[in-house]
Amino acid sequence: MPHRTHRPPIRITTLAVYSEADRGARHVRLADEAYYLGPSPAAESYLDIARILAVAREARADAVHPGYGFLSENAEFAQTCTDAGLKFLGPPASAIRAMGSKSASKAAMAAVGVPVAPGYHGKDQSPQRLWEEARRVGFPLIIKASAAAAARACRW
Repeated sequence: MPHRTHRPPIRITTLAVYSEADRGARHVRLADEAYYLGPSPAAESYLDIARILAVAREARADAVHPGYGFLSENAEFAQTCTDAGLKFLGPPASAIRAMGSKSASKAAMAAVGVPVAPGYHGKDQSPQRLWEEARRVGFPLIIKASAAAAARACRW
């Protein structure tokens, strides 16, 4: 078993942002500092990029973690944070843009050797071409719109 030396914990001041609905939320209570973003509707608080950046400047933050949902997959937010001199603790804007397109994501993964499910992503969407591709891929078959969200877009 490797010998482990005791190291003092790294001290990072944690900042939380919250809307009216989350005033007493756990993340707010546990943070070293908490900043009010705005009313409960997400469009007036958690999705207000300008307000989030203003809070980051006010708090003299070095970095922004986008959380989960809301702006975590928003390339504009990632780029705006970077442009403002903040470390964005998530994928770069270019990766978020690539992930936003299912077909571009799949092509990027295939280009570096990541195994991907077989499928067809060509421009020819004629019934004849789609039938040929379906026979090539095999059955059962899932048909999914490339710009639609997850399982909601799948047709079995």
